[in-house]
Amino acid sequence: MPKASEIKKNMAIDYNGRTFIVRDIERSVPQGRAGGSIYRMRMYDVVTGQKVDESFKDSEMLELADLVRRPVMLSYIDGEEHVFMDNEDYTPYHLNSASISDELQFITEDTDGVQVVIVNEQAVGLDLPTNVELVITETDPSIKGGSATARTKPAVLSTGLIVQVPEHISTGDKIKVHVEDKKFLSRA
Repeated sequence: MPKASEIKKNMAIDYNGRTFIVRDIERSVPQGRAGGSIYRMRMYDVVTGQKVDESFKDSEMLELADLVRRPVMLSYIDGEEHVFMDNEDYTPYHLNSASISDELQFITEDTDGVQVVIVNEQAVGLDLPTNVELVITETDPSIKGGSATARTKPAVLSTGLIVQVPEHISTGDKIKVHVEDKKFLSRA
């Protein structure tokens, strides 16, 4: 059983007799107290999709849920659902587009390293790699000698995500983006 401080985003925990996926974690250190950090977690019930916000002390023990991750790729979009296909046994997994809207900013048909998160034989979310490669569809023209400065410009990527890129990057370039920070890392 891990401590609250060891819980990461997209982990599944059993809490109050229900299974939750942790979607967001915010750490705060209260002033004037002799205690440790407080972890505020935004969690979603895997069965109902209900959102729950809970706070835990850093040393509080939490129970991990039975969780399976399977490698998948985006197969097709069916109305309000995105269908992902298992890379090994071709099982389709249907996920509501609204529940994975943050992850969809980083996924194209050829994105590698995407995993579906399965709890109690039900697909509940996606786990993305640390970095993804995306193509720039729109940005200002590149500036000659722009690599000598630290100035940036906005760039629209193939998924619609907007990130700041150095001035020497141009439309059509393939770049690496850090998923957690939504920041440009390098050319791909």
